[in-house]
Amino acid sequence: MTDPARSKTGDQLAVDDAGDQEVAAELNRTAVANQLAILVIQYRVAHGLTQTALARKLGVSQPAVARLEAGDHEPTVATLARLAQKLRISLRLDVSPESVVLSPAS
Repeated sequence: MTDPARSKTGDQLAVDDAGDQEVAAELNRTAVANQLAILVIQYRVAHGLTQTALARKLGVSQPAVARLEAGDHEPTVATLARLAQKLRISLRLDVSPESVVLSPAS
């Protein structure tokens, strides 16, 4: 059995993983998808919606919402536009040589 006192936190594991070039590359590749997943889940929970109810609101299937929430696939600009339009939210996509960041617009 693992000693909980010797276990690493999620933040410690993230630091370790970021030092691995393959892991860092994958984190960069899926950054926008993961950020969108968090935003979609936060929206759905804040509005008391199931994945099925959110799918109806977006005009997509429940599995499509599940894929968004899994954060495995990079969203297209069309997908981001549909989400912003249907959910009446503003999204900001900042692209620089160092990173790509998706966030709610303030």
